[in-house]
Amino acid sequence: MRPLILARTADPARTRALAAAGAHPLLARLWAARGLEQAGPTEWAALIPPARLGCVDQAGELLADAIQAGRRLLIVADYDCDGATACAVAVRALREMGARVDFLVPNRFETGYGLSPAVVELACRHPAGKPDLLVTVDNGIASIEGVAAARDAGIEVIVTDHHLPGPDLPDALAIVNPNQAGCGFPSKHLAGVGVIFYVMLALRAALRARGVLPPKGGPKLEAYADLVALGTVADVVRLDANNRLLVGQGLRRIRQGRMQAGLAALFEVAGRDPARAGTDDLGFALGPRINAAGRMADMSLGIHCLLEDDPGRALELARALDEINRERRVRETVMRDEALAQLDATAQALAASVCVWQPGWHQGVIGLVASRLKETYWRPALAFAPDDGDTLRGSGRSIPEVHLRDALDLVSKRLPGAILQFGGHAMAAGLTLRTAAFDDFSRQFDAAVRTLGGRESFEPRLDTDGSLEPDYLTVETAGLLADQIWGAGFPPPLFQDRFRVLHQRLLKDRHLKLFLERDGLRLDAIWFNHADPLPDAIEAVYRLDCNTWGGRSSVQLLIEDARDAA
Repeated sequence: MRPLILARTADPARTRALAAAGAHPLLARLWAARGLEQAGPTEWAALIPPARLGCVDQAGELLADAIQAGRRLLIVADYDCDGATACAVAVRALREMGARVDFLVPNRFETGYGLSPAVVELACRHPAGKPDLLVTVDNGIASIEGVAAARDAGIEVIVTDHHLPGPDLPDALAIVNPNQAGCGFPSKHLAGVGVIFYVMLALRAALRARGVLPPKGGPKLEAYADLVALGTVADVVRLDANNRLLVGQGLRRIRQGRMQAGLAALFEVAGRDPARAGTDDLGFALGPRINAAGRMADMSLGIHCLLEDDPGRALELARALDEINRERRVRETVMRDEALAQLDATAQALAASVCVWQPGWHQGVIGLVASRLKETYWRPALAFAPDDGDTLRGSGRSIPEVHLRDALDLVSKRLPGAILQFGGHAMAAGLTLRTAAFDDFSRQFDAAVRTLGGRESFEPRLDTDGSLEPDYLTVETAGLLADQIWGAGFPPPLFQDRFRVLHQRLLKDRHLKLFLERDGLRLDAIWFNHADPLPDAIEAVYRLDCNTWGGRSSVQLLIEDARDAA
């Protein structure tokens, strides 16, 4: 679908204030257009204090008690990159503070998401021994039955999570979640790894107060900023000021070469340069390789990679993750093509939503298929794969106009008994559905989308930052922009200008290589995955990039959209 192109507006007074405070003039304009009133400090001292996160001090004290009593701890992680990095932060930090700790990650194909009774059974038979205390990371807020099963087994639970709570909460010793009722933490967008990082800060403070650690002693938790950055970016949470600080600190350490051996290995197998690391590297190179383990096999492999200190062994694990990711790509391509063919042959492609499933689909890849369908049709999309018995496992992705979890909640009320369980966010959610209810569910989901979205169809938007001054079409500007923290809720800049097409050709039969001219300035450009030729004059939406080849760097435009400007 051709997007509607809109230009962001930057308040002139705010732009001038940012520039007067020392911001680069271009950054001042871009930041002002994203609502910033001040650049904001980027050092650790500006981090929102842990004490403002509800129940975090209580969790810290409980963990301190457990460590001093020599109790056995077990981290129960989610099987995505946020969960894996959160687990690695927890295990590394707890071990440094003297804890007896191991981890357990659910298998999405066997025990499902979160701390379920089945996971509690596995915990009781863990090779490291039955734990005294379970600590969930990036899950647990909906694990009412799982927490009850743990307590029945004589195991206490601390929940750390960031997902939206339901009406009832688990009966845990402590729940740390910035989104639970009554929590006044200003940043509601912490990822799971951010939440457990705060818990570790509180634990260190508790041990210092007890004299177990020296007043300024204990582990340097900032050493885990690379893991926090990776999980935060990979989970696509909003990069508010606090999250940008966390991600910025992590990228700083990565660029300086001070990262975990597993991250260094992942950069190597991905062919990315850590000295020039940006959020794209974390979100599109490292994150998918960690996620592939949870999607296709066992996330324990990804966690072991992040916990490994030996560079050689870390590289072996990273290569294994890379191979799993290649398998994931092949499976995703096949399923996506099957889904598109199915929709092209049905009237549902014209509906307000997309719901698809096929018998042979892989549960670990349906979320990616849903994401592709959402982008293709620009409407909320759900993809399902067969589960055990007479149920389907579904994963969905949405657009800004429709809160996906709310849509599923509405369907669950309108179609009682069809959805066995569901959960998630505004933009992503998962569910288990009775197979026999699929057709009725699809109709009710489409109706819910229309109700919540307030319309019959949706139009994608491409928000730009307007024209880029010709003086900024340089390698230096591309480097300046690449050094900034962009991501969800703080999108990277897109510019819109008119160009004359001097020359164009196809690369590998799928990418359009362009030679453009603007105001006498000649520029290289490329439009990936676009093979149709362009007219002589175009209006292009583009990103600024630095292309390095043969030791020489030049500016390059990455085209996002181009139209006839005649």
